Amino acid sequence: MTEYGRGPGSEPWHPDDPLYGDGGWGGQQAAQQAQQSYGGQPQYHPQQPQQQYGDWGTGEQHGYGDQSYPQYDEYGQQYAPQQPQHQQPQHQQHQAPQQHQQPQYDQNGWPTGSYPQDPYAQQPAPYGGEQSDYYGAPEAYPPPEPPGRRRPEPEREPEPGTDWDPGPDQGEHAFFAGGDDEDGRDGEPDDRRGRGERRGGGDRRGGGKEKKRRSGLACLVVVAVFGGGLAGVSYFGYQFYQDRFGSAPDFAGSGNGEQVTVTIPKGSGGYAIGQVLKKMGVVKSVDAFVAAQAANPDGKNIQDGVYTLQKEMSAASAVELMLSPKSRDNLIIAEGKRNAAVYELIDARLEVEKGTTAKVAETRWKTLGLPDWAVNHPNVKDPLEGFLFPSSYAVAKGQKPEDVLRQMVARATEKYESLDFETKAKSLGLEGPWELVTVASLVQAEGKTHDDFRKMSEVIYNRLKPTNTETNQKLQFDSTFNYLLGQSEIDISESEINSNPDPYNTYTNKGLPPGPIGNPGDDALQAALKPTRDGWMYFVATDGMDKTEFAKTIAEHQRLVDKFNASRGN
Repeated sequence: MTEYGRGPGSEPWHPDDPLYGDGGWGGQQAAQQAQQSYGGQPQYHPQQPQQQYGDWGTGEQHGYGDQSYPQYDEYGQQYAPQQPQHQQPQHQQHQAPQQHQQPQYDQNGWPTGSYPQDPYAQQPAPYGGEQSDYYGAPEAYPPPEPPGRRRPEPEREPEPGTDWDPGPDQGEHAFFAGGDDEDGRDGEPDDRRGRGERRGGGDRRGGGKEKKRRSGLACLVVVAVFGGGLAGVSYFGYQFYQDRFGSAPDFAGSGNGEQVTVTIPKGSGGYAIGQVLKKMGVVKSVDAFVAAQAANPDGKNIQDGVYTLQKEMSAASAVELMLSPKSRDNLIIAEGKRNAAVYELIDARLEVEKGTTAKVAETRWKTLGLPDWAVNHPNVKDPLEGFLFPSSYAVAKGQKPEDVLRQMVARATEKYESLDFETKAKSLGLEGPWELVTVASLVQAEGKTHDDFRKMSEVIYNRLKPTNTETNQKLQFDSTFNYLLGQSEIDISESEINSNPDPYNTYTNKGLPPGPIGNPGDDALQAALKPTRDGWMYFVATDGMDKTEFAKTIAEHQRLVDKFNASRGN
């Protein structure tokens, strides 16, 4: 290889070689060099291309099939190598007659009548007849041309504009893809700019203005993202501080005078109540209400139901008012109240015609959710008796009576199931939970105070025993006879009692009445499940109202009766 990459082989002359084509060629110089070839003798130009065979001597190069190649000097001139001549074989080869004549040159510096031939054009194909074309490939260099015919390299047309941005993978970051980068390099020398820049690469992807607009939009997006992130961090940081160290937002005062009706669902705790109040505009925040409820000693006594409150109340004022009976707007069912009285209360609250709810209970009781063990009992006056559980209910105008009744039945059923009435009834010698509810209703009706309930429960169970010879398994309760007549009388004559054979008359019928005679509360239910074991058989309300005294024998019972008569003035 030479210093410019030219070797003695078959490689073509590199176009970037400063000696490529010998820029000093001219007509006279070419002629002079031609005359000096071969020791000053004029060069003979064969009229037909010739093939030579044999060895070339020093620097000999063997091609395929002993084929010779033209040689060039360091100035790009072709010369014949200094080597012995070999006689060409005389097979179909004709040597052109040699004539000593002065060669003529055209205006381009080439000898007239002959131009340089492709040194590889006459080579036989090296393999199977295939001939290599070293200049035909698209990436090959063009064959040499004489100096006069050389044309300047055509300038490449600028690439068409496109909206596609090469992005960071093509050496340009999307954030900095603006026209300002080109303007900032005006002072650089041309040789330090890329080839694309020298060909107008600054505008090859569209205009600089478009890039500036994209760059500005990118800046706005980045600012918006970082600004939004900073705002989010600040907000949550403030909320975290408020939750841990700050006081909850709260209104001041006892309200703005605008009343609002609030319904608190069953089983709601402090947080759930606070959510309802905040939604209705009563308190400013849930946390404020929870804190106020915890600070009030009676705060946990807030029950479900309907409350009449005011908007924009301080949390402490809302808690205080909800604990006051003045705020309650619920329908309250008292312990021991009979169904007939409950029906009237529902009619009044719904503002419907009197008797509407009683009619619904009579005709649709099977659709109101009674458990299976509470149906198909004979001689029952009201199948819903004992299932309108004493509690507070959110009842307002516009509701249907059946919806209210269904709510009460569901509450009672839930209570009886939680106390496991089906299992406990058998352990107490009863036939089922229906009888256990009946016992509880009798305890509620006959007991005057909660302290009496367990003793009253023992009296019932003792009188129901088959071994009872004192009353012969008859309860003899005035409450059952009063239920039969729909009254609450104390003074009942023996003749009136003994003449009525109705199943609810426990003076004339053994055992329990056909069903409950009222709606027992929690204390009466617990007493029915856990009676005393002291042997009580008798009781008398000695003052006729609030005081009940118990006895174990008939003699003790008679003394209590005398005491009662004395208090009545008899």
